[in-house]
Amino acid sequence: MITAAVVIVGLCIGSFLNVVILRLPKGESLVRPRSHCACGATIRWHDNIPLLSWIVLRGRARCCGRAIPVRYPLIEAATAALFYLVWRHAAPDIGLAAAGWVFLSVLLAAAVIDAEHMIIPESLTLGLGVAGVILAFIVPALRSEGLLATLAAGGHALLGLAIGSGLMLWIASLASALLRRDAMGMGDVLFVGGIGAFCGWHGAVFAIFGGAFVGLFWVLAAVLLRRAPRMTSRLPFGPMLAIAAALYYLVLTTPVEAWFTQVGALFQ
Repeated sequence: MITAAVVIVGLCIGSFLNVVILRLPKGESLVRPRSHCACGATIRWHDNIPLLSWIVLRGRARCCGRAIPVRYPLIEAATAALFYLVWRHAAPDIGLAAAGWVFLSVLLAAAVIDAEHMIIPESLTLGLGVAGVILAFIVPALRSEGLLATLAAGGHALLGLAIGSGLMLWIASLASALLRRDAMGMGDVLFVGGIGAFCGWHGAVFAIFGGAFVGLFWVLAAVLLRRAPRMTSRLPFGPMLAIAAALYYLVLTTPVEAWFTQVGALFQ
């Protein structure tokens, strides 16, 4: 029952993320007006049930018959899957799970917006950093681990934010100097800072270089498919960072931390 509830909540959050992805880059309110079709008609509640309504309507709007982008059910399904994976990772700690849900929801929204518009809104990047620091202070307190544990977790989040964004800023500055043009936007810098607030500076560093590897695989795929000009002409870094950060958070934390420990031992 708990797993089913987690998946249902994930579907509902995914539906909200569709609103965020559509309206936030335009500077529109996320609350008003109500969800409406491209023709202007308000979408009724029974036609706005996450995933199910798209299947029942066969991907067509009831009011005008226009095609409903497949992106909507995909994001809803992806969010539900991420919520399930976070719960498997964090259960039975509801505080830790809630922090993971916030983190991965923002990663997904930022990745899709950056892929479509080549920007990551500051409300997402700065919000991610602030949420990471606040949750770092709150979650240990929920587990009653004491004041020292709470302060340590908060300090870890602040350190991750500072080192992640600082390292990314240096990389962006050096790349811009070498290429003699803007190689990276400030959105990416702030985004890595937010990742560091949730994952610590080790996670932020992994997101930067792991994201670079994800981008490399994307370029190789484009070359193999003989679509390099089209697939690499607009190559935002935000989705690569989001994929690497999600991988670190969900499955790679232990091996990455072990690697950092081994590297640190070499300098002792």
